[in-house]
Parts: sequence; structure tokens; C-alpha cells
Amino acid sequence: MTRAFSDDLRSRVLAASHDGMSARSAAARFGIGVSTAIAWIASARQGQMTPAKQGRRGGSRLDVHEDFIVGMIEEEKDITLNEMVLRLAEERTVSIGRSGLDVWLRKRGWTFKKRPHMHWSKNAPIS
Repeated sequence: MTRAFSDDLRSRVLAASHDGMSARSAAARFGIGVSTAIAWIASARQGQMTPAKQGRRGGSRLDVHEDFIVGMIEEEKDITLNEMVLRLAEERTVSIGRSGLDVWLRKRGWTFKKRPHMHWSKNAPIS
């Protein structure tokens, strides 16, 4: 992933544009992409002089429903992810995939391992 351009470079491009230089000329002069210069100048005209925050937004849309999800697990210990997704869709109108719910649960320390029952003769140590 690349780094963000410095604020100093942004201010120099905006100053050159303010002095009458075109966005394409400013991009060529300062060694940035034409679309970057155009976007910077357009956002400066709208009053936004600083860059927008990068990265994903924090949190999840499931955070609001955490009590409901934990309640489902405590109510029925062997509930499957598919059943949880279905109940979220029906009772809370939350549309999320099984893997998204799994990631959300794992980030909070919930893991589910369903193991088949072992045959009675497998308990003894094998010699």
C-alpha cells in the first residue's frame, strides 16, 4: 500500500493552481497524477483544504446488535452461524453473510468447534 502525499505537496499544488497554473501543468511540475491534482483542486474549491481520513471506518454494523447475538448464543449453545444469520435477518433486518458474522464473533473471542462424538472404544490409550 502506498503512503499518502504530504500536506506540503498538496499546499504547493494548490498554490500553483491559485496562481493560474492548470491542474495538468501542476501535476507535471510536482510529479503527481493528473487525477490527483484535479481532485485536490476540486476539493479546495469546495472549501476542503485538508485530506480526508484514509482507511476503513471503525466498527461494524453488528456492534449495535451485540446483546441480541450474545443472547442467541446463551439461549441455544449449539446454534449454528447459518441459524444466527437467519434470525438476524428475520428479527433485526440485518443482512450479513455467515463469514462476516464469523469474523465479528472471532474478534470478540467467540469460537465454535463442533466435534462428533467419539466412539466408546477410542477413549483408551492406544498401545
